Amino acid sequence: MEVTQERPPEAPAQEAPPDGLSLSSFEVGPATLGLLPVGARLILRCRADWRAATVASFEPHLGRVVLNVASPSGHTYRVRRPADAALAYDGHLPVLGEGQWRAGLARYDVRW
Repeated sequence: MEVTQERPPEAPAQEAPPDGLSLSSFEVGPATLGLLPVGARLILRCRADWRAATVASFEPHLGRVVLNVASPSGHTYRVRRPADAALAYDGHLPVLGEGQWRAGLARYDVRW
């Protein structure tokens, strides 16, 4: 199995402005999971709730993106999703899944 840390060749490279990423760079055309860079954060729909996730790597030969997902127990695990999965945006935050994520966001550490 081969895992790469680089952006797939079909994803366009974009220059970041000096003050950070602009929202307009993601709003051109349909937003898909494969267009996010490694390290990008997003909200992911899991079975019972919504969780924070990070793009870990790409599997271009399989057309998948590997995501690190934060678990409420304090651990992380990896899931793979299709690179062409459609993203929605809530403001500047990418959301992968359907429904109201704010109502079902997993509660992490109750001490904070």
